[in-house]
Amino acid sequence: MLFEKKNTGVEWLVVGLGNPGEKYAKTRHNMGFLTLDLLAEKEKIRIDRLKFKAVTAQLTFGGARCLLMKPQTFMNLSGEAVREAAQFYKIPPEKVLVIYDDVSIPVGKIRVRPSGSAGGHNGIKNIIAHLGSDKFPRVKVGVGAPGQEGDMIDWVIGNPSQAERKILQDSFERAVAAAECIIRDDGDCQKAMNLFN
Repeated sequence: MLFEKKNTGVEWLVVGLGNPGEKYAKTRHNMGFLTLDLLAEKEKIRIDRLKFKAVTAQLTFGGARCLLMKPQTFMNLSGEAVREAAQFYKIPPEKVLVIYDDVSIPVGKIRVRPSGSAGGHNGIKNIIAHLGSDKFPRVKVGVGAPGQEGDMIDWVIGNPSQAERKILQDSFERAVAAAECIIRDDGDCQKAMNLFN
């Protein structure tokens, strides 16, 4: 038994969505990355292991062994990274928790959902396509929408204002707490929805 392969035993994927590179680091589209960065800071770990087209880290979070993932494929192909990790660890969609930005929610609000459509979000659309299911829990971080004349793409790849950044910092804290609540309840989102929506 000395040389038996150690089972890494990952039970959950916790996926933060965003775009890689310095140019996008603080943009509205990177709320998932920024939330995982806060979690890593709290846990004193680094999300820096390149695996499954993502930078990853393993930790015990919410009482379960989790793989934190920041896909490096750019937003619209996020599903490639998620599918590779889900297949490797045999993780069902119900245990793939995705954290991302949402323009239909005001800045600073978060929303927990157990499943649902992509709602126009290309990263989520791609994950649904690759997993073949929309039955995965999500934590959405509100970034608000541009005014009537504003361009949606410019908005999501734009940087929040100083005032918005202060508000968003609190959103990341709540998003981490919501994710922990979902995992602790083994994917049942009801309690997290009651507490955080």
